[in-house]
Amino acid sequence: MFRRTFWFGTGVAAGVWATTKVNRKLKQLTPDSLAATAANKALDVGVRVRDRAVGFALDVRDNMAQREAELDDALGLNAPVEPELPAPRRRHAIENSNSSNPKYVVDDRTTYSYNRNEDH
Repeated sequence: MFRRTFWFGTGVAAGVWATTKVNRKLKQLTPDSLAATAANKALDVGVRVRDRAVGFALDVRDNMAQREAELDDALGLNAPVEPELPAPRRRHAIENSNSSNPKYVVDDRTTYSYNRNEDH
């Protein structure tokens, strides 16, 4: 009698376990569950791609700065700066305030016309 009870209990337990497993698998295969799983995987892939792209951009920026420094050294752009020369002296066109004749006359007339329709 004990044997029959044992095997009956084992069969019930196996049936409950199998039914639970099958129901879980069926829920995973519903369209909503498949869509949610696909969306989660797509988000994970997007995060990984973004992280790789950011890492790549940072590597490019670092290498670009390093190469620019190498080129600056090769061209001598990082050499010490010599003192700057004074600005050149300029002669200003000054009108004599005592006379009506200016010392320098500036002709504002130009030979160029700004009329775009002139030669059409």
